[in-house]
This record gives sequence, structure tokens and C-alpha cells, in this order.
Amino acid sequence: MAIADKLDTLVGIFGIGMLPTGSKDPYALRRAALGVLRILIDKQLDLDLTQAVVFAVGQFGAKVKQAGLAEQVLEFVFDRLRARYEDEGVDVSVYLSVRALQPGSALDFDQRVQAVQAFRKLPEADALAAVNKRVSNLLSKAEGLGNADVDPGLFADAKEFSLNSAIAKAENAVKPLIAERNYAEALARLATLREPVDAFFEAVMINADDAGVRKNRYAMLARLRGLFVNIADISTLS
Repeated sequence: MAIADKLDTLVGIFGIGMLPTGSKDPYALRRAALGVLRILIDKQLDLDLTQAVVFAVGQFGAKVKQAGLAEQVLEFVFDRLRARYEDEGVDVSVYLSVRALQPGSALDFDQRVQAVQAFRKLPEADALAAVNKRVSNLLSKAEGLGNADVDPGLFADAKEFSLNSAIAKAENAVKPLIAERNYAEALARLATLREPVDAFFEAVMINADDAGVRKNRYAMLARLRGLFVNIADISTLS
């Protein structure tokens, strides 16, 4: 009932354009948003806030301006998590790594944050965060080169075989962990990729002259990055 009441307040007030500005929050909307998050996380309630807010918007019908309203309310609510985590000593980069994925469940969001927070303490974390940032930058400039399947027949270096094998093993290991939302263990398993990843970048030139080889290498990098972004965008930690 408390969640329903607070979401009703948030959607209704946002829906008539009475948003908080600066320090002014006459309808205590920030408190309402924090209340929703606190209940869901502390009580371990796996509610999809995206669906809940869309439902709440629908209840108001023509009484509110519906275009973009759900997205606006959800952004406001999940923005409140940033302050919560800062108060708990969680670095903002950890929050941003999960926010990039836009989970709809506050509980799921928190589970991912706690996992990334634990991952940051591993000795492999900094190197893998830097690699993810490098790979993200490469893929953003590759114009779809990472969308193809990886073809081992195009490998030209032993380090490519090693990394491809390590990625396959990691995929098999973390898939059931992610399904169980055991994100901390999944990231711990992915930390083992550091050695083959470092060896790959030391030995292999990504932008090979041969277009097929180059495309294949980008595809493998996309596969590598996909393993991490199933949990969080750890490139923000770099």
C-alpha cells in the first residue's frame, strides 16, 4: 500500500508538471521516491518499477500529460539511488555502471551494485575496467563491425585462440549465475579473463589490414564486452 501510494503521488504530481526545483520540493517527491526504493530493497521485493509506473500512469488517464511521463518518473526515482549509495560509501562510478543498463527492478539494481562494489576490490578489476573502456571506444567507432559471429578459421595468432576459448568457458560459467542473479560470483569468474585479455592485446593488432580478420577481431571484442554488460558497464570504473 505504501508503494502504491507513493507511486500514485509521484505520477500524479509529475503528470501536472509540478516537479521539484532546486531545494524546493513542496510535495516531498524526493522523499516518496526514496521511500519506494527503501521498501523494495530493504524488504527484498522484486517489483518491476517500469511496469508499476506505466500502470500508475494509466490510472490517471487524461487527467495527466502521459507522453514521456513514465520515463520522467522512473529517471527521477532511480536518480535518488545515487545519493543513497553515496551515503553508504559506494563510489559513484559503481552506481553509473549499473545505471547504464537501466534495470527496472530496484532490488536487481542493488544486487548489481553490491556485486560491482565487491568486484572493484579484486586485483584484476582496474585492468579489466580499462580494457572494457578501450573495447567500448573501439566498438563505438567500428560502425557495426562487432555484430558478426566469431570465425576461428580467421584467427592468425595463438592469443586469439586462447582468448576465444577463455570467453567460451566464461560464457558457460556465468550464464547460470546471471540467471540466478548471483552477480558477484559471475564477476569473480569474469575476473579470470584478465590474463588472456592482456595477452591478446599485447600480441594482436585489432585493426588488421585484412578486412575479414579485422571484422573477426571486432566480433570477438564485442563478445567479450557482452559478458560484462550483462551485469554492469564496468568501463565506468576506469
